[in-house]
Amino acid sequence: MKTIDELLAAGVSGKRVFVRADLNVPLDGTTITDDGRIRAVLPTVKALADAGAKVVVASHLGRPKGAPDPAFSLLPAAERLGELLGAPVAFAQDTVGPAAHDAVDGLQPGQVAVIENLRFNPGETSKDDTERGEFADRLAALADVYVGDGFGAVHRKHASVYDLPKRLPHYAGHLISTEVGVLKKLTEDVKRPYVVALGGAKVSDKLAVIDELLGKADRLLIGGGMAYTFLKAKGYEVGISLLQEDQIPTVTEYMERAEKNGVELVLPVDVLVSPEFPDLKTKAPANPTTVAADKIPADQEGLDIGPETRKLYASKLADAATVFWNGPMGVFEHPDYAEGTRAVAQALVDSDGFTVVGGGDSAAAVRTLGFDENAFGHISTGGGASLEYLEGKTLPGLAALED
Repeated sequence: MKTIDELLAAGVSGKRVFVRADLNVPLDGTTITDDGRIRAVLPTVKALADAGAKVVVASHLGRPKGAPDPAFSLLPAAERLGELLGAPVAFAQDTVGPAAHDAVDGLQPGQVAVIENLRFNPGETSKDDTERGEFADRLAALADVYVGDGFGAVHRKHASVYDLPKRLPHYAGHLISTEVGVLKKLTEDVKRPYVVALGGAKVSDKLAVIDELLGKADRLLIGGGMAYTFLKAKGYEVGISLLQEDQIPTVTEYMERAEKNGVELVLPVDVLVSPEFPDLKTKAPANPTTVAADKIPADQEGLDIGPETRKLYASKLADAATVFWNGPMGVFEHPDYAEGTRAVAQALVDSDGFTVVGGGDSAAAVRTLGFDENAFGHISTGGGASLEYLEGKTLPGLAALED
């Protein structure tokens, strides 16, 4: 995989460089609530601009239905990118139409433009190779060189991720180079003990990675909504907690295999429960009750790991040489259910090992709860991409850059 350092060494002054970024930031209306992904691509954009390139930044945001939708406009992200760069950023109100061409044609060396949400065009996400290829052809007309730096999208076979780099000289940006380097530390030369903490809502989202890790990790800590399927598989009452009954046979097999392989699979010993889900808008007090993991009332829902589990998980992380964490331990968006996720984050901060926060809600939680991002070894920008890499899958966006 050729990197941006090689591109910069060859010279880019005056060249149109298409940067496939991941500006898929959370929005409250038009207000960005977490700009982490924009800051992550900043080193690549700045390096290219400083070298005199005409930088064309493109990204998706949300899941529009292949047509323009003001709710998913990249304008707020473009404005924030300009603030972080400390320089004006042009914004094109279409992807490959007249506005995009005018914005790119108007760039002087060292200037940056952002084109509108790629998913406003159905060709971006089409499963039809011809339709996707036609859109990639139109994107290619905007640039001389391609730099892939949208790690959060490399597991998607989309036009700007997979087809476009096949049409232009292509290089990996600083972010993708960093992300791949980190993932290799988690898969190829792992320092042990290797501990993985997995949370989040659905166990089905994590089955493939658990399957892979049962042969690689030393310990698996399970929390979040997915834990209740494991607890149910042990024969426990889980009340009205999130449960995927159809996954119980698979989870049971995984627990048996973990024991056979000598992998320590750790489940909550106590949980915070309530008869109703908390109000995440008002953050009104929820007044949860703490119960043992095998004593969840039939009419209540588990919403976070309890204080004993927090201590247990912290102790299981304390001696780790390598840690990967993906998925919150509870409904961290509400202060009454944030302490489980906070405890895991704090354990990573306190660790002397190499700690990786695997993107998605985990990365959002770290920032929401006020942790210093520099206290972690690495905070990934792509939860889904990280998991698929750890599962051993070939990621289309990385494969295209390696050609």
